[in-house]
Amino acid sequence: MKALFLSLERRTTGLAMAIACAMLVVASTLGMFQIITRFVLEQPAEWSEILIRFSLIWMVFMGIAAAFRQGAMVSVDVLYRWSPPRMKRVLDWVVCGAALLLVGIIVWWGWAYALRGQVQSMAGLEHVSMFWAYLAMPVGGVFSVLGIVGNLLDPQRQELETAQ
Repeated sequence: MKALFLSLERRTTGLAMAIACAMLVVASTLGMFQIITRFVLEQPAEWSEILIRFSLIWMVFMGIAAAFRQGAMVSVDVLYRWSPPRMKRVLDWVVCGAALLLVGIIVWWGWAYALRGQVQSMAGLEHVSMFWAYLAMPVGGVFSVLGIVGNLLDPQRQELETAQ
C-alpha cells in the first residue's frame, strides 16, 4: 500500500512540477511579449499583465507540492539535528500535521474564494472568470497534501543536507 501511494504521489508531484514549469515559461514569454509591445511597438497589450500574474500564481501553488515532497517544510532544524531517532519521528509527525492543517485551510478557503470569484472577470480579459486564477489555491493544495504525506512515508529532508 505504501509503495502504491508513493508511486501515485511521484506521478502527481511530477505533474504538478511540469505544470509549474509550464507556467514559468508562459510568464516569461508573456513578459518578453509585453516588453516588445510596450517599448518597441508602443502598443501595449493590457491583457498580458493579468496573464503573467495568473501564470505566476499557478506556478507557485503547483510548485509548492514538489517543495513539500522534498522536505522543505517549516521545521525546527536545530531541534531535529539534536534529537534522538525516536524524537525525530515524532517531530516528523508534528511537522506533517502542522503542514496538513495549513494546506487544509488553504484548500478550504481557496475553494470558497474561487467560488466567490466566479462572478468576477479578469481586468483586460472580460470574458474570463477570476475563478480560474483562484482555483490555483485548492488545486495546488491537493497536490501538496500528497507531497506532505509522501514525505512522511518516505522522508527526504533535502533542505537539511543542503543548508549552509
